[in-house]
Amino acid sequence: MGAKLKTVEVVANVASGSVGRTAPGEIEAMLTAAGLPHRVWTPEPQDILECLGAAIARAPDLLIVLAGDGTARAAAELAGPGGPLIAPLPGGTMNMLPHAVYGVRPWQAALKLALEHGFEQPIGGGVVEGHSFLVAAIFGSPALWAPAREAARFGQARLAWLRARRAMRHAFRGRLRYVLDDGPREKAEALIFICPLTSRAMKNDERALEAAALDVHGAGDLVRIGLHAVAGDWRESPGIEVSHCQVARIWASHGLPAILDGETVRLKTLAEVRYTHRVARILAIPKDP
Repeated sequence: MGAKLKTVEVVANVASGSVGRTAPGEIEAMLTAAGLPHRVWTPEPQDILECLGAAIARAPDLLIVLAGDGTARAAAELAGPGGPLIAPLPGGTMNMLPHAVYGVRPWQAALKLALEHGFEQPIGGGVVEGHSFLVAAIFGSPALWAPAREAARFGQARLAWLRARRAMRHAFRGRLRYVLDDGPREKAEALIFICPLTSRAMKNDERALEAAALDVHGAGDLVRIGLHAVAGDWRESPGIEVSHCQVARIWASHGLPAILDGETVRLKTLAEVRYTHRVARILAIPKDP
């Protein structure tokens, strides 16, 4: 293994359906077999951020995160480029970051490869008002649907319905103003920024964000974009303009709803999105042939 590891901290979200209660014991066995001193944390969902902070404060060589993209994002943000290596294992719903780092494989296989062949690699991403994202960020009215989705995920049907109604009521009311790098001022219903690691249109070593502006005016436009997304060619759908940028400035009249790697964030009326080459360090593996 290229990365020299002496101590390991593990944060596992056992409440996630794709993790399960047996995962901590499996990780314990794998790390013991590798001869690595370790500690495994299994916090409740509401305590994950506090647990991540405590694990990073112990200054391990490696922090293994078995959870969703949002938890991996939080771990990278807390660790920063000077903190421990991060190993984001697939333990969520989308698992876009783990799949980009380790390929589409179970977390057990990903961890085995990382322990045997892993090496240190900086991971780039976006930064907005002190928050980081490693997969993608969404700004504008589509972000209003995230609270409804979370309520539905936890079985809170009435709350999900109320939040969905509120999102629909506020959708298409306030358009964003934005500038990409030194370009002209533009308008859009929503903006999406995709990091090089997960973008299919960019190389991983490109130091920029893929930027997609959605110019939609109603539910019908969103449906058409959704149909193109199902077909796999969403970038070609009407109402979407795709480009690259290193810096973007965004304005909104009543604050900016945003989703960063699946997590909801509320920003002020003016925000700057910037690409940075070193959000954190990850335990990477050689790419599949």
